[in-house]
Amino acid sequence: MVAHSTSSGGRPELVLAAEFPEPTREQWRAQVQKVLQRSGLLGEGAAPEAPEDVLASSTYDGITVHPLYAAGPGEVGVPGLVPFVRGSRPQGSVAEGWDVRQRHENPDAAETNREILADLYNGVSSLWLRLGPGGLAVADLADALEGVHLDMICVVLDAGADFVAAAEAFLALAAGQDVRGSALRGNLGADPLGVQARTGRPGDRDGAVRLAGRCAAEFPELKALVVDGLPYHEAGGSDAQELGCSLAVATTYLRWLTEAGLEVDKAAGLLEFRVATTADQFLGIAKLRAGRRLWEQVTRACGVSESARGQVQHAVTSAAMLTRRDPWVNMLRTTIATFAAGMGGAQAVTALPFDAAVGLPDGFARRIARNTQALLLEESHLAQVIDPAGGSYYVESLTEELAQAGWRWFQEIEAAGGLPAALESGLVADRLAATWEARRNAIAHRKDAITGVSEFPDLDEPPLERAPAPERPSGGLPVHRYAEDFERLREAADAQLAATGSRPAVFLATLGSLAAYNARASFARNLFAAGGIASADAGATESARDVVAAYTGTPVVCLCSRDTLYAERAADTARALREAGAKRVLLAGKPSDPAPEGIDGFVFAGCDALAVLGDVHAELGVGR
Repeated sequence: MVAHSTSSGGRPELVLAAEFPEPTREQWRAQVQKVLQRSGLLGEGAAPEAPEDVLASSTYDGITVHPLYAAGPGEVGVPGLVPFVRGSRPQGSVAEGWDVRQRHENPDAAETNREILADLYNGVSSLWLRLGPGGLAVADLADALEGVHLDMICVVLDAGADFVAAAEAFLALAAGQDVRGSALRGNLGADPLGVQARTGRPGDRDGAVRLAGRCAAEFPELKALVVDGLPYHEAGGSDAQELGCSLAVATTYLRWLTEAGLEVDKAAGLLEFRVATTADQFLGIAKLRAGRRLWEQVTRACGVSESARGQVQHAVTSAAMLTRRDPWVNMLRTTIATFAAGMGGAQAVTALPFDAAVGLPDGFARRIARNTQALLLEESHLAQVIDPAGGSYYVESLTEELAQAGWRWFQEIEAAGGLPAALESGLVADRLAATWEARRNAIAHRKDAITGVSEFPDLDEPPLERAPAPERPSGGLPVHRYAEDFERLREAADAQLAATGSRPAVFLATLGSLAAYNARASFARNLFAAGGIASADAGATESARDVVAAYTGTPVVCLCSRDTLYAERAADTARALREAGAKRVLLAGKPSDPAPEGIDGFVFAGCDALAVLGDVHAELGVGR
């Protein structure tokens, strides 16, 4: 049965699902409670509110993510108008899509030129060039851009402390091509506070101000400064911490430029914000929306006219989430992050190649990176809706809470004297380090699973070989990747394999039939492989004698079976294995008190996998 109503014009209107009664929140709770009780996650007789508590989670900013949202935070405006939550442009990306921006950092100018031309021919619409230490030499810029018409393409420079020299070289090259000043687009990449964050040394404030003045006077479409949130993200910071630091950077630049005599609207228009997006698509979307709202709040307080308060955003898929092991999974992570960037309303998006954590990307990886965006734009038509996330209670609520958390952190930085002082005092570094430790702990316990590294690793995977990428200047905030601790263990195990011809291994002492031990043996095998450790099992056994007969002689063994068989055979089997030479006996399952006799430790879902693997490495002599 389908119900109809009559419109004001007399035509019948289809009312979908009119024959179904409207569900209530209490009905939802009751159904979810039944599922949780059957799964063992919720005890009998629990309060009606308990299902929501069980399913809720928390972000690194302390924001509670609820399983159900039935209302949003209120009015959030319309696209292109204050507070710009729904986008800085009324039309969004519908007219032209977003700017597909590819990064280049190969120090070989000829190779970089070949890569640039291939990218431009195959759909890239702007270039992001890393120059100076950690990239292409500034003196080689002209060779790298040979054949590129600078009046037709957007170019963004990223030269670290050498941003003045890089900008002068670029402008000289444009003058040599007789490019009109009004035709130059992109960003000269001045970012003295980014230099301080990455190196611990103050950048050239005066140089940045001079470049800004020159852009304001001669190059109306060319931006001068980058507000780079990546150093704070890559140091392990949370989304709100990245937002707050970026806001503090931008506020500082606005002060510098207006103090130098630039009109405030012009000064605000010379800034471009660089933001990281990860495989958490909803946080990525909300971060971009919250960033626009916060910048509007700052610029309004500074007297910027309404039309000049829109934030220009360049979203970059996170380098911190990329892995060196099983790097093919990075394609999936990057696709989700690119999706979040586009849905969040970024004007420009960079999808990092899947092998960027290994070394300099090859042609195939660069092709996949640009085609990821092409498919999302041309096949999935993601840009054909102005604000796809608009109206989502979850996204709107998450945006609001993220904006509030970012604003609180920004105010704390400002109260400490502004970002330069907060970097100098260690306030920023300490706060980011605390978040990194919390994230690192979640990764160690595999609550934040990393597919191909901490979960489902492939010990037979051939390593990906790439030319090493140039080292970027350091000395300031640390640069982390989420997989780094697990990958260190894999590297140590692989080094032993290369040196001895055999991989470090443990023995899985399986008790009972395949049906009895398979689930926990599979779990243990997966866990040990995350540390580069192979495992052989005893197969089906009926006694301790059977287990010992299959024992391979490794110093570490792990008992795997059901709890009922542990009660019957664990102590005898552990004793027999120790007599056969085992030094450390683990048991796959939740810890019990008291532990079975002869058991040294437990491996289970939620255990500190890094600590377990580190202990096993030590027992096996890995790295000695």
